[in-house]
Amino acid sequence: MLKPLNPILHSELRLAIVSILVGVEEADFVYLRKQTGSTAGNLSVQLDKLSKVGYITIEKGFNGKMPRTVCRLTEAGREAMNEYIEALRGYIGG
Repeated sequence: MLKPLNPILHSELRLAIVSILVGVEEADFVYLRKQTGSTAGNLSVQLDKLSKVGYITIEKGFNGKMPRTVCRLTEAGREAMNEYIEALRGYIGG
């Protein structure tokens, strides 16, 4: 029987965000918006969802006078991504 896919990660934008964060220590909002091609509003909503389930942390601050939002993947987020990848392998027969 196939493992169910995590509904939090089975969203194109949330999967893209977590995929980016797997490969970096942290990423700011502007970088994530540019990499995903998302609107600021949609990205903000999806980051909030990932934060609420504990997959990412969000730190808000300033770089000089400019606001800066930095996101980091948590251990729970890394584990969820690994489980998601394993579930996908079951679907493709790997």
